[in-house]
Amino acid sequence: MDIHTIDDRLAVSPQITAADVAALAAEGYRGIICNRPDGEGADQPSFEEIERAASENGLEARYLPVTTGMVRDADAEAFAEALRTLPGPVLAYCRSGTRSATLWALSEATARPLPDILARTKAAGYDMSGVARRIANGGKTPTDTGDAHYKVVVVGAGAGGIAVAASLKARKPGLEIAVIDPADIHYYQPGWTMVGGGIFEASDTAKTMGSLIPSGVTWIKAAVAAFEPQSDAVILDGCRVVKYDRLIVCPGLKLDWHGVEGLVESLGRNGVTSNYRYDLAPYTWQLVQQMRSGAALFTQPPMPIKCAGAPQKAMYLSADHWHRTGRLSDIDIHFCNAGGVLFGVKDYVPALMEYVKKYDASLDFFHNLVAVDGPAKRATFEVKHPEEAPRQVTMDFEMIHVCPPQTAPDFVRVSPLADVAGWVDVDQATLRHKRFDNIWALGDVTNAPNAKTAAAARKQAPTVAENVIADMRGRSAVAQYDGYGSCPLTVERGKIVLAEFGYGGALKPSFPTWLVDGTRPTRAAWLLKERMLPPIYWKAMLRGREWMAKPARLTAAAE
Repeated sequence: MDIHTIDDRLAVSPQITAADVAALAAEGYRGIICNRPDGEGADQPSFEEIERAASENGLEARYLPVTTGMVRDADAEAFAEALRTLPGPVLAYCRSGTRSATLWALSEATARPLPDILARTKAAGYDMSGVARRIANGGKTPTDTGDAHYKVVVVGAGAGGIAVAASLKARKPGLEIAVIDPADIHYYQPGWTMVGGGIFEASDTAKTMGSLIPSGVTWIKAAVAAFEPQSDAVILDGCRVVKYDRLIVCPGLKLDWHGVEGLVESLGRNGVTSNYRYDLAPYTWQLVQQMRSGAALFTQPPMPIKCAGAPQKAMYLSADHWHRTGRLSDIDIHFCNAGGVLFGVKDYVPALMEYVKKYDASLDFFHNLVAVDGPAKRATFEVKHPEEAPRQVTMDFEMIHVCPPQTAPDFVRVSPLADVAGWVDVDQATLRHKRFDNIWALGDVTNAPNAKTAAAARKQAPTVAENVIADMRGRSAVAQYDGYGSCPLTVERGKIVLAEFGYGGALKPSFPTWLVDGTRPTRAAWLLKERMLPPIYWKAMLRGREWMAKPARLTAAAE
């Protein structure tokens, strides 16, 4: 038998035989639902045979036949009723299991979020994206789609979304664009490290979304539930449907706070903080100021993550404060990194190591945070050194700065746009989807092997805009993205190691070395981060002014 578990109550499978029923009983199943009409296949046992075997083995069976490709709303209701009344767990079967999985998905539409339904069926081996619109509509077939239609639809109004909409408007002012995002506030997230270090005020990193949506762009204030790329459609929560000629996907990524046991319950108290949240960055600075002695832990989860340098930036700025106030010798600093290197581009490591030594910080590589006990002030790590058996260690702390595990958003991971790891599958040069020619993506959600930083989005937005406009004119891609990303590593108040690099770790400096040598800490780089980058973000990048971000021409090799 080929059994696919959906949840604790239900599993589905292809056609079973009467001889399989005894094995099902032995495995603990108590109910069977047959969704395959008798006589559909020449070698198919009848339901009467299955029912007789079920009775002999103490199972209850129901016959709910569904014609392939014709799952009616009433069928889903009957399936839900059968699940409610049959003893469980239940096995449902048809020819391949797809009809049974579809019936479950539709029957759960009002009880579970759409991404959860799609994720569970996908994990079981069944793609329900084709009925996503019905699931979003409460399991009912929509009678009136009420589709809105735009030439370009942008999913996500973060750094990448607003920047690409502005860049498109700069090139084609009359272009009909809609941006979909449910958020009221837009955040300058690169500033949160500085908030946690006592340099910026949190309020300076937030503006209302409405004030930033480019003029002439329609803002659809809603959450995306699913994609239907075969129908050129985006499904919103509540089953509203937005159609497009071209789609740009840039909703960012998901911070999986629940991925660490006990973390959600501990955040913002008991010395547990994170600069990855707007409301917690001020708490980081509060803890740094208050701390006099004890252990300070700074964690980094497995890659990929947003701004890979941010976890250690928090450590450097905290340690610098303790150094300046004469407390450093009484504080035991640990950088607990799930990976095996301090920074992924080796050219910047020597300068960073000088500060690791200055602050007497311990580098605990291959340490992945798995649990936090806030009241006990204890952290648990899974330690996985290469070619060694995994083990767990605990560390006590006075303060812990946590970088959470990170994934693509749920509605992306379960969609046809995703690769096997859940990220939007794009060509790394043109940022066009590898399977759907009228879809592009940028920012943290793509599987392009670049650093997930705002600086990357600043370079990607014009590239996507150029290529979308070229596509509208019937031309092939004209611009390419070289993987540029920037990570201003704040090693102390007043000095930064300005890491700038592209695909493969190739250095991509924006300034001559006499002005800013990115491989060593400089005051000039600090002034860039503190004084220049915020206005560049708010007044240039988000307004389609591509200062130092003009797209590169596509080379023959990139094609």
